[in-house]
Parts: sequence; C-alpha cells; structure tokens
Amino acid sequence: MSQMQHKRLVPPRKIPEVYPGAFTEAAVRWLIFNEKENGFSRCVRRLGRKVLIDLDQFESWIDAQASGGVHG
Repeated sequence: MSQMQHKRLVPPRKIPEVYPGAFTEAAVRWLIFNEKENGFSRCVRRLGRKVLIDLDQFESWIDAQASGGVHG
C-alpha cells in the first residue's frame, strides 16, 4: 500500500500566523506577485482563483535564500 503524502497548504493571509514576526501578509503577496523573478513560483499552488502556499516548498525556498539566493 502506498503512503499518501499530505501537503501543508495555507492561504497567504495565514503565513504571519505560521511564522510570527518573520513575514507580513503584504510581504507574502509581494513574493507571489513577483514569483517568476524570485523563484517563489515553486511555493504557489492555484486552484481557480484561490492561491495557496505549500509550506514545505516555502521552507525550502527560505533555506535557498539564506544559502545564497538560489532560485528554482
């Protein structure tokens, strides 16, 4: 039997609650708006008009930024 992986997805407005003091909702929305330039697109999941952030990818993206800003 295969194990089903559960994605940790949250709307942008919840990021400040998950990472208090680190990100504002406005900062996250700016990252989404500029996602193609900053590599943040790997964190964004869209379901119709709904935008969600994949927290596992978000944490990976943060680590990449801390280690030299590698995009991808």
